[in-house]
Amino acid sequence: MQLAFVLDPLDSIKSYKDSSYAMMEEAARRGHALFVLHQEGLLSRDGQVRANVWPIALTGDRYAWYRLGEAAERALSEFDAVLMRKDPPFDMEYVYSTYLLELAERQGARVINRPAALRDYNEKFSITRFTQFTVPTLVTRLDSELRAFLAEQGDIVLKPLDGMGGASVFRLHRTDPNIGVVIETLTHYGRRTIMAQRYIPEIVHGDKRILLIDGTPAPHALARIPKPGETRGNLAAGGRGVAQPLSARDREIAETVGAVLREDGLLLIGLDVIGDYLTEINVTSPTGMREIHEQTGFSVAGMMIDAVERAAA
Repeated sequence: MQLAFVLDPLDSIKSYKDSSYAMMEEAARRGHALFVLHQEGLLSRDGQVRANVWPIALTGDRYAWYRLGEAAERALSEFDAVLMRKDPPFDMEYVYSTYLLELAERQGARVINRPAALRDYNEKFSITRFTQFTVPTLVTRLDSELRAFLAEQGDIVLKPLDGMGGASVFRLHRTDPNIGVVIETLTHYGRRTIMAQRYIPEIVHGDKRILLIDGTPAPHALARIPKPGETRGNLAAGGRGVAQPLSARDREIAETVGAVLREDGLLLIGLDVIGDYLTEINVTSPTGMREIHEQTGFSVAGMMIDAVERAAA
């Protein structure tokens, strides 16, 4: 197969912990041809979606991990699959990219994850479709509503709807002296909608990343345990990743959510679960594959490439 990966700048990718690299490595091991393109290289010429694309070879080196061939402009429909792995921010440029990729789909390209689903499943807001698995949650930009929610719950977490890696996530207590400034900062004085959730004390045992491939959960989650003094388990915020088997509750959440999202064209999903509660649904560029493989021997990347091969067959 010929597989094209839409990636962030290659020099920003750390091959020793990156899930996109893990997928490319597994695909190369099976003899598939790899290509890379970047968001800014997507274009529509006379209605046909094309991109500036480079063939890429993996060197096996930890840092100088790639070697690029000569760039060429190609139609996305020429590839067996196009894997959209661009990290957020989910800004208007990302939305425009989904427009281009959706048009490419209509021209015969197989895009993973489906572009319309990437737009529809905001990674924070989408949990509101599965309230049977969530703690009390509020989505608003109104100061009065956020203050009332805090007064009711006593201990909450506030987060922007378009963030990643734990950025701009705040914990507030009912008596916190910074309530006003936190709400003003996150909502931009009432101009930006945010999410508030009841604080989940089980975060001390880890924010579990559960990877689902084609609706099926990998057998191990990556529990991201906060460093001392932190309430965020994200690896980008200094959390420590510990692989562990799925609990019965983890599996119930994963199988229920996975069945719905699979029908909407989401082949690769990363659920965030704290304790027994679903907190986020990651669809843009879920990670954790390499840590799970290193600690358990189970190849989530292999599971993913199996699914890509089935989709392309």
